[in-house]
Amino acid sequence: MQPMENKMTDRKLWEAYWKNYKFTAIPQKPVYKNYILPKECHSFIEIGGFPGLNAGYFYKHVCTDVTLLDFYVDRQVIHRVERDNGIPADSIKAIEADFFQFQADRTYDMVFSLGFIEHFQDTKDVIARHAALASPGGQLLIILPNLRGLNGLVQYVFDRPNLRIHNLKSMHLKHLKHICAELGLKDVRVEYTRKPMVWLEPKPGMSASVKKSVVKLLSCALKLFPIKCRLLSPYIIISASK
Repeated sequence: MQPMENKMTDRKLWEAYWKNYKFTAIPQKPVYKNYILPKECHSFIEIGGFPGLNAGYFYKHVCTDVTLLDFYVDRQVIHRVERDNGIPADSIKAIEADFFQFQADRTYDMVFSLGFIEHFQDTKDVIARHAALASPGGQLLIILPNLRGLNGLVQYVFDRPNLRIHNLKSMHLKHLKHICAELGLKDVRVEYTRKPMVWLEPKPGMSASVKKSVVKLLSCALKLFPIKCRLLSPYIIISASK
């Protein structure tokens, strides 16, 4: 069982977060699209995958055996995601469980997470648990925010509590490459994404709306500088084969 001090968030925080999250459209041009390896993929699981937007993308574009695992799941919201995106009801399977206590009875061709591993202190352990769910030859595709540049400064100024629940040590490319090597993963790519942007997490209230508008304007201006670097890149992508 994973020690509680490893976790930087709890179920109560995520329950409140998702109550403020109103989006149900699956991504059309996701940041990870070009990192999906051109190999057969018949099964997909997303760790921390509620409400199912990425699972919905994979259902429509990669494979129809899609599952999300999260320790907060509202099935009505998942049904709404399916309905709003033309996906048959109950196509997105949902497992409500603590990832660190979850015992899988199968493996998957694609093990995916976006915005998950940075909420824990022991980055190697979290990545190793992703790898344990992958089939031989399967792909790990892990995306985390880069908060060691401009986006981190935006969080520091406008939403410091959000910054505090992120492990900035997990965002060092050299450290992530070293972990992948120690775990014996193959075809490893660890890099910044190219399209600069900044954002704030959804929060209720007028003050939050004003802050979000300011940050949105800044994000639009940054798109003039499509450079991969620690200062401007919004995400880090880890792609590897087992």
